Amino acid sequence: MTLLAVIRHGPTEWNEKGVVQGHSDIPLSASGRVSVSAWTPPRDLDIFDWVASPLKRAQETAVILSGRRPRTDGRLTEMNWAVWEGKRLPELRAELGDLMKAWEAKGLDFRAPGGESPRDVQDRLKPFLAECAAKRQDTVAVCHKGVLRALYALSVSWDMTDKAPEKLHDECVHYFRLDSNGAPTPHRLNQPMTDSPTAYGGG
Repeated sequence: MTLLAVIRHGPTEWNEKGVVQGHSDIPLSASGRVSVSAWTPPRDLDIFDWVASPLKRAQETAVILSGRRPRTDGRLTEMNWAVWEGKRLPELRAELGDLMKAWEAKGLDFRAPGGESPRDVQDRLKPFLAECAAKRQDTVAVCHKGVLRALYALSVSWDMTDKAPEKLHDECVHYFRLDSNGAPTPHRLNQPMTDSPTAYGGG
């Protein structure tokens, strides 16, 4: 069994404003760096291999938490929201009528015009998961909310047409078991890195 520990990046200014980020390369905010510096990762992660999304917010988070610059992997990049990136959630809700109803109606196949769906994210994650399993090296992946949700959906066969079986919290480590082919199953979710985890929007 191989373990994959997933950590969402810390807050950015766009998170704080409720702006959709996607592929936009937004760094951590000043307050986000302070927040991440106060997180306490579990000690078992010291011997894991660390890898991060190439986007600045994930790389910065990984460096602060691990004390070193990890390798990056483009397959961990946030879901592409294309023309909707840079917009605030209220603007999208007004444009779509009701963003959440659109998510629930299309589930894994919901996508922004010209962007990616959660199913697309799963498809690019699967080879990454298989490689982690083949190496038999427990790994930390510092990435994004959309990537974490796509991975979780894959691990529990959730089609995203309704509420998640379990809510995934920010400022936490989420452990998944990988079988020999890289298929994930939840191991230990929502392991807090702070006394009172807080939520932040965006990707």
